[in-house]
Amino acid sequence: MTPSLTAVALFAGWALLLVFIPVGYRVVAVLTQGKAANSWTRGRQQESEPGLVERAGHAHLNTLENLPVFAALVLAGVASGQGAAIDALAPWVLYARMAQSVVHLIGVNHWLVLVRAGFFAAQLILFLVMLFRLL
Repeated sequence: MTPSLTAVALFAGWALLLVFIPVGYRVVAVLTQGKAANSWTRGRQQESEPGLVERAGHAHLNTLENLPVFAALVLAGVASGQGAAIDALAPWVLYARMAQSVVHLIGVNHWLVLVRAGFFAAQLILFLVMLFRLL
């Protein structure tokens, strides 16, 4: 497997890892606190969850938002025989995503949001560089 495809697979794995935090919390709440399993229906005002659980859910969704773009760029590179053009960049996308998620898990104060934004900007810049290398 190329470094780029490995990075995409690990990016997807990171999304799966992040979702285990809110899912685990909810399973425990259903099994031990008698919480209704449908308490977390989309669109309904939810009771507040612990900050870490809520932030993990948001970090998971942020990861899912970028996964299709990342996967499309890597797959385009591999399919066109230009995988080597993006192999060195793909792991850095993964590292920036993981760093952004970890900072999100830590908290949401002003400075942490700015740090998160920096890691997000790094991903966007890497996506653009990858795109231009493929064109």
